[in-house]
Amino acid sequence: MKKLIFFLIFILAFSSNVYAFDRKGFSPTAPFSVISTFSAESPKQNQVAIDFNFELTNDPDIKRTNLNLSYGLTDKVEVIANLPYNISYHTSINGNGAEDINFGFKHRVIDETTYLPAFAYMLYVSGDFGNEDFSTEGGRGGGLIVTKKLGPVKAHGNLIYFKPEKEGLKETWNLNIGSELKVSYNSSILFEIIGRKAIDKNKIDLLEWRLGYRVRVTNFSYTTVSTGFDIKNRTPDVRFMFGISLVLPGEKHTLKRIVKDID
Repeated sequence: MKKLIFFLIFILAFSSNVYAFDRKGFSPTAPFSVISTFSAESPKQNQVAIDFNFELTNDPDIKRTNLNLSYGLTDKVEVIANLPYNISYHTSINGNGAEDINFGFKHRVIDETTYLPAFAYMLYVSGDFGNEDFSTEGGRGGGLIVTKKLGPVKAHGNLIYFKPEKEGLKETWNLNIGSELKVSYNSSILFEIIGRKAIDKNKIDLLEWRLGYRVRVTNFSYTTVSTGFDIKNRTPDVRFMFGISLVLPGEKHTLKRIVKDID
């Protein structure tokens, strides 16, 4: 995993600057994710996860919302839908409107063991929806996901592919590496490195590290605050994200009463 990070940084160090439209794309539903990195974990059977987040970036200046819905078909199969919406976008494109709507599923085929990580794959499609400037006219993609717990740290890795239908756009790849450090029974510190190949050129247009904090507010609700920082003069240079997530029905914690007989 470390070799992949070093290789990606090496490639970026010798690549020219690229400034492409910063599409949200297919994204995971919190809390079954780091920030933008998928986890092999999913909602339990018949659980519904609702994740609404707000994103603010600088250069380009973007205000964007994203609504994610996930449903557990089984304990190992999750159906995911998400719709990003640009409230405002200021760069070579100025406007607002929805991006492509995305729909897919994630299937965990191997559960984590003492020595082996959990392994999952996902397949998804995108549909042309909303603003023409933000659309890829649909497309299809897939990805591989690994998750492994190492003491208090849970590590995740993603390799994600997408092929757009719009003429002039090229296939793109994402390499996401993230971790969750549990600091209390209801909170975690989140860390990610995100790399992405541009959708309009054969260049890498995004390398970003992200830091966040997630709190479980109740037995069914979560709040996540995170920020991202550009590496090697790409765009955007700063990103702020805030999200609220619900998992229904919530987890029920039963209290066991222990009675000791005294003779």
